[in-house]
Amino acid sequence: MEEKIKLLKDCRVLDFTNEMGFLCGKILGDLGADVIKVEKPGGDESRNLGSFYNDIPDPEKNLYWFSYNHNKRGITLNIETETGKEILRKLVEKTDIFLETFPPGHLKRLGLDYAALSKINPKLVMTSITPFGQSGPYKDYRGSDLVLTAMSGFMSVLGDPDKPPVRPTLPQSYLWIGMHAAEGTLMAYYHRGMTGEGQHVDVSGQAGVIWALSIAPSFYDLNRELPTRAGSFITGRSITGAILRAVYPCKDGYLAYIIYGGPWGARTNKRLTEWMDSKGMAPDYLKNKDWSKFDIATVTQEEIDQLEEAYMKFFKTVTKEEFFKYVLENDMLGYPVATAKEILEDEQLKARGLWQGVEHEELGTTITYPAFSTKFSSIACGFWRRAPLIGEHNEEVYGEIGLNNSDILRLKEANVI
Repeated sequence: MEEKIKLLKDCRVLDFTNEMGFLCGKILGDLGADVIKVEKPGGDESRNLGSFYNDIPDPEKNLYWFSYNHNKRGITLNIETETGKEILRKLVEKTDIFLETFPPGHLKRLGLDYAALSKINPKLVMTSITPFGQSGPYKDYRGSDLVLTAMSGFMSVLGDPDKPPVRPTLPQSYLWIGMHAAEGTLMAYYHRGMTGEGQHVDVSGQAGVIWALSIAPSFYDLNRELPTRAGSFITGRSITGAILRAVYPCKDGYLAYIIYGGPWGARTNKRLTEWMDSKGMAPDYLKNKDWSKFDIATVTQEEIDQLEEAYMKFFKTVTKEEFFKYVLENDMLGYPVATAKEILEDEQLKARGLWQGVEHEELGTTITYPAFSTKFSSIACGFWRRAPLIGEHNEEVYGEIGLNNSDILRLKEANVI
């Protein structure tokens, strides 16, 4: 078999990002780029975010850092110093992509913005990732995951209709932003390959998270009506305004099941009724229903409530495994709600090789991470190295620009690295 190639094997990346840009650098690293994660002396502040390996607060044992910074080498550098600036300029000479999340104008004040660095390396692609972009009235505003979830409108559609909006249980905005930043960076890098020209890529976090809203903005534009929060229910299927339950409790967890119309809905609803009847739990109105005439677009809330009441009672008597087995055997629509434990054990994900163990020799253990979700026929994409320790590759990287061990020791004593 022909050996797969690393798509970005000849690409060097300087990664000056915080949590907002970690995923962007990770994606480039997964595709084979030589990503150098640059931290300030002493380490990045994000290393102090939970959770920690064995619940021991330690910047070198941070699971968040591990997850989004593998496939990167790591160095420390203080670019607020004149010596640090000179070192950065030297690094930029051999850099293809520069990722940064500094506030707009910060690098310009240091003389290190795109205009300055592109004079050193005209082919440089610089991607600036900020909460609101490099222009506009909000450009100087700060923005956390919570801020961006709120100001993108994403939070407005999360939660129950009779309660205030909620944030996702796990932070989502930085992942959306990181993916969009990677897309933009790869486009600019491809453009460079065609033209030989570098480019400044301006990523707005707020604009990136808006994609999580699906059709909500278009819905409002057409109807001048705000989408209704539905929690674990589905809205918009019926012109009567009926809402449909999407999650049911079962014996050992939860099931995702929605009452559908159309041929697939008729098949699913009929097969579920047969299963319920075999257990003596199908009411007469279910057994006598002609599902071929069931129209989800005109169904009333009263009818939905009646159906869901019967389903609720039945689902509480079955396990997730029993439900999934029956669904597969009968070609139905319905799915168990998987937990973190169950996705690690999922046979489909195992078959695709999604889960990969990465050795952390400094911890004396192996930690499992999800690999790149996309598989390629001729492109290598995977784990090349664990996330770096603080300044782990200082000697290696700085040696590549002509600094020796004495230089590195002197720079460390001067708090430059």
